[in-house]
Amino acid sequence: MENTLGDFLRSRRARILPEEVGLPSHGRRRVQGLRREEVAQLAGVSVDYYVRLEQGRGGSASDAVLDAVARVLRLDAVEAAHLRSLVRPSRAPAAGTTGRGRARQQVRPGTRLLLDLMTGVPAFVLGRRMDVLAWNALGDAVNGFSTRTGGGSAAGGGAGGPDGPPNQARHAFLDPAARDHYRQWDAVAAETVSYLRRDAGLHPEDPALSTLVGELSVRSEEFRRLWADHCVREKTHGVKLVRHPLVGDLDFGYETLGVNGSPDQLLVVYTAPVGSPTAQKLALLASWTASGAASEASGVS
Repeated sequence: MENTLGDFLRSRRARILPEEVGLPSHGRRRVQGLRREEVAQLAGVSVDYYVRLEQGRGGSASDAVLDAVARVLRLDAVEAAHLRSLVRPSRAPAAGTTGRGRARQQVRPGTRLLLDLMTGVPAFVLGRRMDVLAWNALGDAVNGFSTRTGGGSAAGGGAGGPDGPPNQARHAFLDPAARDHYRQWDAVAAETVSYLRRDAGLHPEDPALSTLVGELSVRSEEFRRLWADHCVREKTHGVKLVRHPLVGDLDFGYETLGVNGSPDQLLVVYTAPVGSPTAQKLALLASWTASGAASEASGVS
C-alpha cells in the first residue's frame, strides 16, 4: 500500500546534507541525507514519534510538531501546506466530480465572457487535475486546445480524451507534439508533475486523479521519475517558451489568477511586452483568428 506521507518525508530529508544542519558527516551512512533519528532530534520529538509519522500514523500530530519538522526539512510554504494535507487528509468528495469520479467542472458564464473580452492575450481556465475548461481565441491559436482529441470550440471546452476536456498533464507527457511545442519541455514537465502532486495532496480521495496518475505512470517513464521525486509547487507565474508552426518562437510570461467563487479554477494568461517580437506575432495571430484562418491553419497542441 502506498505511503505518500512517508515517501514525501523521506524524499525531503534525503536532500539535506548533515553538515547543512550542523551534524557531523563523517562515517558510513546507509541513507542519503538525514537519518530519521536526526530529524527527530532536530525537531524535538522522540524517534518513535517521528517513525510513526513517516509510517503514516501521525494523524494527531500538532501544528507545533509539523512546524518543527517543516523547519528541519527546510520545507517552503507550499511544501509545508502539502505536509499538513498528507497528515490530515480531506475525506470530502473531490470538487468537480460525481460519485463515480467523472469530471463535472463548470465555468461561470461571466468567466467565459471575460475570456472572450481578452482579445489581445492568450488565456484559458485551468481546473482540477490540470483540465483545460475554457479558453479564448488567442489561447486556442497558441495552444491548439480545440484540435486535441475530441475537438471543441474556443471558450467552450473540448476534449483531451474520448469523454473529457483537454488535459495539460496528459498532453505534456503523452502527446509527441508537446516536445516541439514547449521549447523548455523539461521545465514544463517538472512544473506539471509538481502541480499534480499538490492537487493529489489536497484531494486524496479523487478517483479521477488517481486514474490520471496511473495512466501517466504506465505510459511515461519521465512522469514516473518525476512523480517519485515528490516535488510540490503552486502554479503562480513564470515563463513559457513556445514554438508555433505558423509564427515561430514565442516568448511568454504567464500569470495565474484564482477565480473567485470557483476555488479549484485558475485563470492563466500569457503575456508579452508591448512592441516585443512576441507581441507582434500575437497581433498577427489575432488578425488571422478574427478572419477564421488561424483555427484552420494551426495544428499545434
